[in-house]
Amino acid sequence: MTETPTRILVVDDEKLIRWSVGERLQRGGFEVVSAESGEEALDAVATRSPDLMLLDVRLPGIDGLVTLQRALALSPDLPVIMMSAHSTVDIAVEAMKHGAVDFLVKPFPFQALDGAVARALQTAQTRRQIQELAQERRGGSEAMDLVGNSAEMERIRSVVGRLSGGDATTVLIEGESGTGKEVVARAIHRSSRRTERPFLQVNCAALPEHLLESELFGHERGAFTDAHAQKRGLFESAEGGTVLLDEIGDLHPGGQAKLLRLLEDKAFRRVGGVAELRADVRVLAATNVDLEQRVSEGRFRSDLFFRLNVVRIVVPPLRDHPEDVPTLCVHFIARFNEEMSGNVKGVSPAALQMLQAHRWPGNVRELRNVVERAFILHAGVEELRPEHLTPELRGAPAVRRVDRSPNVPPDGLVLEDVERKLIQEALDRTSGNQSRAARLLGITRDTLRYRLKKHGMG
Repeated sequence: MTETPTRILVVDDEKLIRWSVGERLQRGGFEVVSAESGEEALDAVATRSPDLMLLDVRLPGIDGLVTLQRALALSPDLPVIMMSAHSTVDIAVEAMKHGAVDFLVKPFPFQALDGAVARALQTAQTRRQIQELAQERRGGSEAMDLVGNSAEMERIRSVVGRLSGGDATTVLIEGESGTGKEVVARAIHRSSRRTERPFLQVNCAALPEHLLESELFGHERGAFTDAHAQKRGLFESAEGGTVLLDEIGDLHPGGQAKLLRLLEDKAFRRVGGVAELRADVRVLAATNVDLEQRVSEGRFRSDLFFRLNVVRIVVPPLRDHPEDVPTLCVHFIARFNEEMSGNVKGVSPAALQMLQAHRWPGNVRELRNVVERAFILHAGVEELRPEHLTPELRGAPAVRRVDRSPNVPPDGLVLEDVERKLIQEALDRTSGNQSRAARLLGITRDTLRYRLKKHGMG
């Protein structure tokens, strides 16, 4: 049986970039799909299911960072490597914060592309393996990954435990982006009698109207253009299990009406179909907007809101329970130790103080990304220290100005101290990328590595 080649989506508005990168990847045995805009990229993610995406930051229409967020909403496990000819720490950090696994500065040598692709695919494979292992560790009423000892997390665990008996109850999960609404939804599923059945999810904001209805309810052959075969929707595929409707506040009016009917009658029809289909699924809905306000504005059906709002769980922002930061940090360190073969044993007091003092606008997701970034950029360390954290957490600007005209002060200086500070400055400006830092300093990467070792900075 022939093995299906790995499919890589290359997104760039420059035809030459798409062609040259595509040619290189095809010579490496990969299947290549191309797109020249964010809109085309999202359509390819939804219909072609790529294993990896190379994504330019500057695109016509929706830009690369927005495309990144929407692509990961459609396919949360999709590894994404960002590309840009405009290298700044801000762009790289923003991309990593939103889920990119790597960042390439154009023009890049093909060896750098090969290495980034290999690392991204290995990371994706490891994540899949970890997820498969996690699914095998089926718990009882104790929900895994609901990490934290604060009163807020104890309250959520208590509600999840009480929901285990009524496995058909509809639940509305509210909270800011990154607070862990999906984690709560999965905990509800795992603690119920439906745990052996599928858990499927869809982001209602990420798909256009015609694709969303097909995703939820399926479609018949010939129902619309490109509907070449019958397709089972999420509610059919999740029979006996759980469906999570993320960003439910952005569900279009037609979809709201069909969802209400499904909740009321446990029945639906495929797009273009006439047959009544029954659905034995539990529906969980998540939102980061105020649904009651949308009801008052006429943007969300009141009858659907009341039908969804049987049990409401509000997941608090991380700034409201900072006492959970150390526990979450240890949880992510253990996770990335396993995924990246790391050996991190803890966090220094100074680094922990910085982590607890941060406001975490990106919530738990941002904390996870900070820890993951430290693992990627500082592989081999045994303790996370302040220098392994992002400049924002250290209280330093993302890019600091280097004095172009240094002078020897009247009381003298230590030359090695100046060299150490300049090397750290270059690493900060390039977000830890040694090749780019070496170019800033006008030396080779090998020379930089020698000097890092010399100063004990490696």
